[in-house]
Amino acid sequence: MQFEKQKAEMIKRLQSRGIHDAAVLRALKVVPREKFVPIAFIHQVYEEKALPIGFGQTISHPYTVARMTELLNIKRADKILEIGTGSGYQCAILCEMGAQVFTVEIDRTLANRARKLLEEHHYYFAMKIGDGNLGWKACAPFDAIIFTAGATNIPDAVVKQLKIHGKLLIPIGRRKTKTLMLYINKGDKLEQIVIDQFTFVELRNEKKI
Repeated sequence: MQFEKQKAEMIKRLQSRGIHDAAVLRALKVVPREKFVPIAFIHQVYEEKALPIGFGQTISHPYTVARMTELLNIKRADKILEIGTGSGYQCAILCEMGAQVFTVEIDRTLANRARKLLEEHHYYFAMKIGDGNLGWKACAPFDAIIFTAGATNIPDAVVKQLKIHGKLLIPIGRRKTKTLMLYINKGDKLEQIVIDQFTFVELRNEKKI
């Protein structure tokens, strides 16, 4: 009950910014964001801020999480690949919406911490510690793939793991502010939709850890 007022204010703020998907808003109401941030930042947890979670990584702004989740148009039992588990918060949102989530995190400490949190809240998911640029070939294909860190380009290996008509959501760019791109697999090509500018940490690979 401690955070109910702040959470309600967050939901109103998101609605005022155009987030209207009832399933997304419900998930944001249910998942306790405060459990996914360090105690030092817990007083800011429902503010429109990205907060540090250690190892140079962050938990994204509530609006960023809401917007990206809404863009995926998730249906129950959709098979989703998440690149960059981080705090585990985005994974929890996807699980709360009934998706089958496969999440990849390159940092073992972050992965283990997120796994513990997610399991404590009874979310069912599959996790792999490894380079997200390679996706998760053994579990492909996926209905949707979501990157929670910014890349300079789309990893070729990941594109091949997307179902026909599946969606790929990825922040692209060489600066801190990235262009969020939505791609739809049309079979012979990727349909490209420019969404907006967002700030993300950089996607790491095996050479950057």
